[in-house]
Amino acid sequence: MPNTIALAKNYINNLDEVYRLASVTSDLTSDPTMSKAGANANEIVYPQISVSGLGDYDRNSGYTTGAVDLKWKTATFNYDRGTRISVDVMDNEESRNLAFGMAGATLMREKAAPEADAFAFATLAALDGISKATGTIADASQFLDALLTAWSKMDEDEVPQEQRILYATATLLNSVMALDTTKSREILGKFAVKKAVPQARFYTAIEMLDGKSSGEELGHYKKATSAADINFMIIHKPAVIKFDKHIASNIIPAEANPDADADIIKYRKYGLVEAYANKRAGIYLNSKA
Repeated sequence: MPNTIALAKNYINNLDEVYRLASVTSDLTSDPTMSKAGANANEIVYPQISVSGLGDYDRNSGYTTGAVDLKWKTATFNYDRGTRISVDVMDNEESRNLAFGMAGATLMREKAAPEADAFAFATLAALDGISKATGTIADASQFLDALLTAWSKMDEDEVPQEQRILYATATLLNSVMALDTTKSREILGKFAVKKAVPQARFYTAIEMLDGKSSGEELGHYKKATSAADINFMIIHKPAVIKFDKHIASNIIPAEANPDADADIIKYRKYGLVEAYANKRAGIYLNSKA
């Protein structure tokens, strides 16, 4: 498909910075020291520990004997996406040298970041064992009530209150902020981080377009037929495994391109989004029916 070049006012060449600012799930990125390479190259393993409880103390025989069960769980990488964009050197020159820089920045901001966010939310929403609620939230008052219900559910499930992150549609989050009441400030103040998520990234399931098949040539993703819109999610960060094993963001100049007189941007991301099997209560999903 031929490139469409348009003039712009600004030139942006810091691709990694553009991606970081555009993504809303960067807060969920895991500590890489909590996992290690698995038996296969496409796997990581992470520790899961449990211990036995207290028993009756006997003044003659002393303590009961407890046990520690440490298991290494295996998770397979589930995200491997990429693209290659070429910009003809004359197209770039005739656009005042903006086309190439803008292509990379636009890729990160409008394609890579939204897809990574949508994949993370849809993957976590589909997990077994998470807490769920469904229904339409009509106004800020109902949203506050739903947040309190979710917060109480996580409290009852003994999820630590620290590091709970609230992701909500911009419409809902802004409606509560507009109230500016003591109640709204107290409820929102409970969360370590509050992030507004565009609805276009906030579905219970998505379909990844392969960039090759008929009708999927442009790649990216779309809402799955069976998916529901997400109202909000509360995620306890330690419950999530979000790990990027490999990110390639390469630029190949035209003089090194054997196939065309064009500069090339290559981008690939290979990683994992998952949740610890014994911490699923740390994810609360509220979606439309």
